[in-house]
Amino acid sequence: MGTGTSTGVPMLRCHCPVCMSADPRDKRLRTSAIVRYQGARILIDCGPDFRTQMLRASDDNIDAVLLTHIHFDHVAGLDDLRAYCFEKPMPLYARADVLRDLHQRIPYCFAENPYPGVPQFEEHVIDDKPFLVEGVHVEPLPVMHYRLPIYGFRIGPLAYITDAKTIDDAVIERLKGVPLLVINSLRHGQHISHMCLEETLAVINRIRPGRAYLVHMSDRMGLHADSPKFLPDGVKLAYDGLILKV
Repeated sequence: MGTGTSTGVPMLRCHCPVCMSADPRDKRLRTSAIVRYQGARILIDCGPDFRTQMLRASDDNIDAVLLTHIHFDHVAGLDDLRAYCFEKPMPLYARADVLRDLHQRIPYCFAENPYPGVPQFEEHVIDDKPFLVEGVHVEPLPVMHYRLPIYGFRIGPLAYITDAKTIDDAVIERLKGVPLLVINSLRHGQHISHMCLEETLAVINRIRPGRAYLVHMSDRMGLHADSPKFLPDGVKLAYDGLILKV
């Protein structure tokens, strides 16, 4: 759905080669994904570009939403889910602290007597234990976004991690050999709260997935067309609209 960092790419007021690129693979909306597995269609994160992303998606149906954390670029599109809540509330799975913050940010969605037409949610508090979404087994992957505990998710053959800065050894062990790993990598060079390319490649080397795709990238990751020059075999930059089959 989207592969960009919080500013998106192109970034406003930036005229670097990536932001000025005509290659559609260098146009990176805020990071989000839809997982279709065992008949379920699960949205991971719902950022400010959600409406645009769904208008161009190959399938506009969603059965449930998983939230990795509360940051604006991952939750700001929740109001646009109103079109998916006409028949029944949308199941929403998130940590308790995330749901608590959402009650403060969009209180009208959780009112006892909501205004007609606002999105309504069926809340599900998740922790480190696996849970079911539409009958699909989902395994939370606790990671640290600097000092903020957040979740990635393992769904069948897919492991999806965004915004991580550090990942515990125990999580690495659980993911070893996963067929498909989608993982964040912000840029070349260190950042306080996101893994840079060098750190992400070190994690990938430990997990040794069948395939790995990088997301949550800024313009400082470089041009998509140049990525084979700095990525090892089996690792690629994802791009908006990419469909991966496992």
